[in-house]
Amino acid sequence: MEKPYSPACERNRKPILAILRERFASRRHILEVGSGTGQHAVHFAAALPHLVWQTSDRAENLPGIRLWLDEAQLPNTPAPLTFDINHAWPESPFDGVFSANTLHIMHWPEVEKLFAGLPATLSPKAMVVIYGPFNYQGRFTSTSNAAFDASLKSQNAEMGIRDFEAVFELASAAGLALLEDHAMPANNRCLVWQATS
Repeated sequence: MEKPYSPACERNRKPILAILRERFASRRHILEVGSGTGQHAVHFAAALPHLVWQTSDRAENLPGIRLWLDEAQLPNTPAPLTFDINHAWPESPFDGVFSANTLHIMHWPEVEKLFAGLPATLSPKAMVVIYGPFNYQGRFTSTSNAAFDASLKSQNAEMGIRDFEAVFELASAAGLALLEDHAMPANNRCLVWQATS
């Protein structure tokens, strides 16, 4: 099996890392929800050696993640966890959660489960960083995002770019306060929340 590779990960990892360097500076144990290929995990864990970067994803994606982790041989990337948002969460408390390009892949009830599960998973004042495309006031922010949304829906009608306002409501209900909403390359956003308790 060859290592999975995402060109998008290569393009967005530096601007995301610039935010994580600041917001995860005082963190210690990060859960990455939906680690995908594993590229982000290796890049961020190497650049932020003070963190334990815990990858997680559905079982079918773990072999590819393991290939990236095994090649990098970093001391702060434990074995990936099998994690499906529809099932039990990892037990350890985390003081940071990161997820990239997942909300538009999940069905909306799964997005709801993601935020509903955070309070029991986060330690006090934990940080949550979500990267990906969002709509604002029900509108696409670019023609390319509109085309991307149409492509997603052609694969599965339950997928699609999420409305920022709807996600904001879920985060607020989960006890998260929005700290920052960063504009990112390729019409993406990076949202930073902190647990209020």
